[in-house]
Amino acid sequence: MWLQELKCAASEFPREQLRAAGYKALVVGQRTWNGVAILARGDAPLEIRRSLPGDPADREARYVEAAVEGMVIECCYMPNGNPQPGPKFAYKLQWFERFNRHAASLLSAGHPVVLAGDYNVVPTDADIYATRSFLDNALLQPGPRAAYRQLLEDGWTDALHRQSPDKAIYTFWSYLRNRWPRDAGMRIDHLLLSPSMAARMRAAGVDRAVRGIEGASDHAPAWVDIER
Repeated sequence: MWLQELKCAASEFPREQLRAAGYKALVVGQRTWNGVAILARGDAPLEIRRSLPGDPADREARYVEAAVEGMVIECCYMPNGNPQPGPKFAYKLQWFERFNRHAASLLSAGHPVVLAGDYNVVPTDADIYATRSFLDNALLQPGPRAAYRQLLEDGWTDALHRQSPDKAIYTFWSYLRNRWPRDAGMRIDHLLLSPSMAARMRAAGVDRAVRGIEGASDHAPAWVDIER
């Protein structure tokens, strides 16, 4: 299991409550914003790295990578990039470039890998209920979309798209403008599989009902079922 946007320091993460539920956690926290974690049953996630390589000055808690039951699991919370243009959007593009370079190195190593997280990019117009309100939004700009497309061209499989190539699957519904009841959603959370993992994929989906719970996140949980 992977979590993004924890909005708490690692010391404040509810490890004991999760341990009681059967999970052990690897956490990279940051108070107020950001933060990512990988949870696993049984053996604890074995840390590989807790930051995205390529910029030692980048201190934002947006990346963690671990070995879990013979697989490499990555969890990311990519920069939003709004407003654009501007420094936040430039940081988004730089971060995506670093991410793609590291993803390519993971592919070349040949390990079974899942790249999971909130990518803050809507891959195509088919992945959003309507584009007219988002034409200036960083999530739909050509640069991030091209970076995401490059991952697929490099050999990663988009698990949710593979599961439902002809029908939109949304993972996010804003709290604004009654978007959840109207099903005015978008897909910005993605599960990318290396070739060996894609060969073992049995199913993938989004637990939409969770979004309808009172006080729920504006994201719904995305999942992929991998044959062991």
